[in-house]
Amino acid sequence: MTGEEKPDPVAAAAEQGRICALAANGQRDLQRCAAGHAELFPGRPFDATLFSSIALAIAFSAPWCTAEELALTNRAVLWGFAVDWQVDHLAASRSEVDRIVKTCLSVVDGAAPDDPLGRFLAELRDDLAATPAYAELRGPWRDAMERTLDAMAREWEWKQADRPTLADYLANADNLAATVNVAHWIHTGDPGTHRELPRLVAVSDEVQRALRLVNDLGTHRRDREWGDLNALMLVDDPAEIERRLAEQVDHCRRLLADLAPACPRQADFLARQLGFTSGFYRLTDFWGAQ
Repeated sequence: MTGEEKPDPVAAAAEQGRICALAANGQRDLQRCAAGHAELFPGRPFDATLFSSIALAIAFSAPWCTAEELALTNRAVLWGFAVDWQVDHLAASRSEVDRIVKTCLSVVDGAAPDDPLGRFLAELRDDLAATPAYAELRGPWRDAMERTLDAMAREWEWKQADRPTLADYLANADNLAATVNVAHWIHTGDPGTHRELPRLVAVSDEVQRALRLVNDLGTHRRDREWGDLNALMLVDDPAEIERRLAEQVDHCRRLLADLAPACPRQADFLARQLGFTSGFYRLTDFWGAQ
């Protein structure tokens, strides 16, 4: 390493500070948003740290964006937490889950909202619809939302009956709601990004499976306490999850390397998303206390 120029620690810290400032702006916006939809966000488990953690995750995943560009992405993530809470912990029957899915998809399709979750979603829909590319790309966003909602409903069903296999569980990783990436790319992407959207979604799906395992390794104690499913509950040996995660991360690295020549910024976004989440879950969780 002799002769190599060392990174300037002042410049490196300045860049990290700038990214944290993006996150600070994002957190304030999320807190204002949550205050405007207070019925969706009780202080437990939607504490200030959850808003901060969302904003940090998005700022570190896309540090080249402005705070204004990231606002919609942050809010889409927050909506994902809201619907996850509604399905996982408030819905007492399959009919309630089905109502949530039906209502949300009708709002995506343009219907007027008639409940708090739908009103928040309608705001997101209208903000996204202001993007010039939305008219052409509404279909992929709708598909992503349907996949997320269907996956959440499927996991609710699993929790009431027999547990799935690990393979089925990972195939259902859309319940993680990382398909918010579709809204991000529609909103912030250039024409080249929009043309590559099907390929981006395919790679994002694989990253999402890795994120599912990262999440589960970091939250297995909380999941047991809350009655949630977790990959560690589906295997006899916890080392199996570590092994599967390592394999999935290697798989994602190869996919991202192949994607980078055509979509360098989007590949970087997914790589940073995976890296940030891997570091984050070593020490903490997004959710506050129930």
